[in-house]
Amino acid sequence: MLYSKLFGKTIKEAPREASASSHKLLYQAGFIRESTAGRYYLLPLGLRVQSKIQKIIKEEMDGAGAQEMIAPVLHPIDLWKETNRTNSVGFELMSVKDRNETEFVLGGTAEEMLVDLVRKFQISYKDLPFNLYQFSTKFRDELRPRGGLLRLREFVMKDAYSFHATEQDFKKEYAKMMTTYTNIFKHLGFDASKLYVVESDNGYIGGEYCHEFIVESDVGESKFLITEDGKYAAHEDVAKFKRDEKNVSEKERPMEEVEAVRGNTMEDGVKLHKLPLWQQIKDLMMVDEKGNMILAVVRGDLDVNEVKLAHLAKAYQLRHATEEEIRGIGSEPGFISPIGISKKVKVIGDISLRTIKNAYTGANKKYQDLINVNIDRDYKLDIEGDIALAKEEYLSEGGKKLTQKKGIEVGNIFQLGFHYSSKMKGAAFKDRNGESKPFYMGCYGIGLARTLAAVAEKHHDDKGIVWPKTVAPFDCHLLVLGAAKDRADKVYQKLIEGGIDVLYDDREDVSAGGKFADADLIGIPIRLVISDKTPQGKIEWRKREEKETRLISVDEVFERIRTKE
Repeated sequence: MLYSKLFGKTIKEAPREASASSHKLLYQAGFIRESTAGRYYLLPLGLRVQSKIQKIIKEEMDGAGAQEMIAPVLHPIDLWKETNRTNSVGFELMSVKDRNETEFVLGGTAEEMLVDLVRKFQISYKDLPFNLYQFSTKFRDELRPRGGLLRLREFVMKDAYSFHATEQDFKKEYAKMMTTYTNIFKHLGFDASKLYVVESDNGYIGGEYCHEFIVESDVGESKFLITEDGKYAAHEDVAKFKRDEKNVSEKERPMEEVEAVRGNTMEDGVKLHKLPLWQQIKDLMMVDEKGNMILAVVRGDLDVNEVKLAHLAKAYQLRHATEEEIRGIGSEPGFISPIGISKKVKVIGDISLRTIKNAYTGANKKYQDLINVNIDRDYKLDIEGDIALAKEEYLSEGGKKLTQKKGIEVGNIFQLGFHYSSKMKGAAFKDRNGESKPFYMGCYGIGLARTLAAVAEKHHDDKGIVWPKTVAPFDCHLLVLGAAKDRADKVYQKLIEGGIDVLYDDREDVSAGGKFADADLIGIPIRLVISDKTPQGKIEWRKREEKETRLISVDEVFERIRTKE
């Protein structure tokens, strides 16, 4: 490819709003341009990289026995209504109507579509298991797209869906996809020191458990906690930790209601009662998507994890109750208590409440508190479980200190179980006895654009991108300097004829410094230079990440590139 003819040249300035290195560099180097918020053009260089990523994913998925197909982008909305995901997804569904007023949604994920496809066939246990995957455009009307390609409203995803007769069979595929994904990301330049596999939340996808593949990065949105030995890693949405016992040996004292002229914060309670924060009960009133009131109760030194809370409450969405709503059920903001709360309120408490005795909390009345409050004796929970947010320095359930990290989620694998097959009529196979049984399912996703950005985030320096050979837009970048164009043209033709993918900077009106700067910014792994100072039959060879240059023959160029040196 002649650089003089390439659409999308380098520029000096990055977008003002760009904060992520990948956003700045991909824009400046001519890989991307923004259309509207959350939607990007992939320019020729960008598409070349994404195509390389797609090729690696395809090879690994095919090698694992998965089969590629493609589903329509427009999903009949009735399919999403079957699973009630018109109400439960974590993003706004985008819908359109055709000339017959039939309503469709733009696919943000394709579980319903694949289940609908499979139920059109007469599947026997002999046909199972199978794994179907596709590369298709996804649409998610994200509230705040950001970071260039890191959070988009429109992007290409590899999504796969496996169908099984039993949970035991599914677990084999889950383990296989875990290995397959690890291999994919290794080929993309993420070794074990850059990639983490962490327990995560299934969210609107459904199912009981999943794992995210996260590339550590300060610009990432995924926060996770990990032990020093790396044996436990989990997204903050689901991370578990050990509650330390406080004063459990203390004798229970009689509960009392006392005057409490104070502010509405936890700190105000500590100052008034001169008792530690951990001995206070933290009460958080929430409202689900149906308008039901939910009171979350935890030990005072902990925070409520709203994802964990939503799971226990079986709620799709939660929001904080307003002061009017709190007063409407007979309580008082800042003085809420599980004791004497309206029966209309579902009380969900954290397991940490059993690590304290003689706690203090509000009395559901302004300027009135309760002291010497004890679980079971003075109040009961409708649901008890883990609803607290894990944090750095806490101990894992195994007693290891947790460290918090941030990163970019580049892939995920989900256990779906019977979540979809139980809701969609006919999503079943015939077992050995001819009986109809629902499919046991899993799904597996990789966002190509976000992965591209993650590669750029982890592989760059102060001069530009440093692409791994496996995903670089070209094998090498040929530069001609001075009066050597005839020689360079011949080398360029020889490289092309020999099957080498080369970007040739043939511009005659750009200085050597300008060409070197552009080459560093674009980040192709190998730079070849021919100038009027280069000896006949030789080419100056330099790796992008190294300072050393060598003079080698054209034949050596072929040998080095083909051996991936």
